[in-house]
Parts: sequence; C-alpha cells; structure tokens
Amino acid sequence: MLNYNEKAIEQNIQYVFNDKSLLKQALSHSSFINEMKKTGMESYERLEFLGDAVLELITSEFLFENYKELTEGQLTKLRASIVCEFTLSAVSEMLQFGEYVLLSKGEELTGGRHRSSILCDLFESVLGAIYLDGGMEPARTYVKTFLLTDIENKSLFYDAKTTLQEMVQKDGKGVVTYEILEESGPDHNKKFVTQVLVDDVPLAKGEGSSKKNAQQMAAYKAILKLRDNQ
Repeated sequence: MLNYNEKAIEQNIQYVFNDKSLLKQALSHSSFINEMKKTGMESYERLEFLGDAVLELITSEFLFENYKELTEGQLTKLRASIVCEFTLSAVSEMLQFGEYVLLSKGEELTGGRHRSSILCDLFESVLGAIYLDGGMEPARTYVKTFLLTDIENKSLFYDAKTTLQEMVQKDGKGVVTYEILEESGPDHNKKFVTQVLVDDVPLAKGEGSSKKNAQQMAAYKAILKLRDNQ
C-alpha cells in the first residue's frame, strides 16, 4: 500500500525540502526498492547512516551546553537513553512516518509499519536527508523540536528496570519480578507481552519486539504509575 504523501510529511516535520527526492529516499525501505526494481533509486539505509552521526553530534552538543553539572560518564548515559530505539521509534510514530514509509507487500503484511526498528531508522534517515538538503541548522531544529524535549521522561525508559528496582526497594522491601504473558509472530517479527509484578502483585504490562524491550516497557509504565500514585 503506497501511502506516501510528501506534503503531509513536510507539514509534520515542519521542514520543506528543496530536493524532494531526498525525502522520498528517506522513507523508502530496502524491501520496496527490491520489490519495485527501482533502478537508480536508493533505500534509506545510507541516509540513516549519515543521520545517526548527525544525531550524535547534535544531541552531544545540546547535553554539553544544558547539563553542565553532569560528568562525561553521566552525559554518555543520558545521550544513550535519548537516542535509544524506544525513544526514536516513539517520535517517528508521533510524526506518522509509519503511515508514509514505502514498503514491499511482504514487509507490509508482517507489520513493518509499526516495527520499532524501522521507525527508529526512519527518524535518522529523515534527519540525514534534512542535513543534506538544508545543512546543520534545520537538522538541529528537527532534533530539538521533536526529540530533545521532555528529556526526564524520555530517559526513564533506558534504565527503567533499574529505576523501578530502586523505587520499590528504597525502604528495603519489595521484590520485582517479570513474567511473559504472550509470545507471538515469526522469528523476524516477534512480539512479547510481559507483566511486571511487585511482591507478586501485577503492576503494569509492556509489549516489545524482544523480551528485554517488553520488560523495559512494563517497568517504564510501572514507574509512571507509581509516580502518579505518590
């Protein structure tokens, strides 16, 4: 299904491309290129490579300037939490990249539009395209506008399991355990649903493409729930 909509994408990302072909490449999955046998057209993979490097620079610069109290090790950890797959895929989902990405029929049928790994790639490929099209300033604006906001909540996910453990054991009590409720899908597109329990009481559920991601998501939701109840 070809849902590619140039104007809608540009409106969502608040940037208008001079070279429209860069935007289309940024939203073209390799499966689509292979299926359509598009000669001379590339997938987003090279743009993703470039975008990854640009993202690291912009994020590092932002944290260096705004978190002067943090050590090098703390800055590294915070950066990793911001640019992790969960965070980037969540932003891409918000920007509706999954609706507009060009996929093969097979990739479409196996849930590619909602796969976190693809959504994560798309954030970086679009960033790479913006950088090539307009330079560092619009690239920096894109990252600051859509990623470098609400950092406290975004960083929670990266160490969610550790943070939850610390929250429930701060008074020396509380046992955190995880159990898999559901495992489905083919090997290349697994889905796990995990439940986190505190002292054998179910607290939250999480879904992910791996057991680890599902546990992190469950822990993240549990943290938010505990904070709301404080």
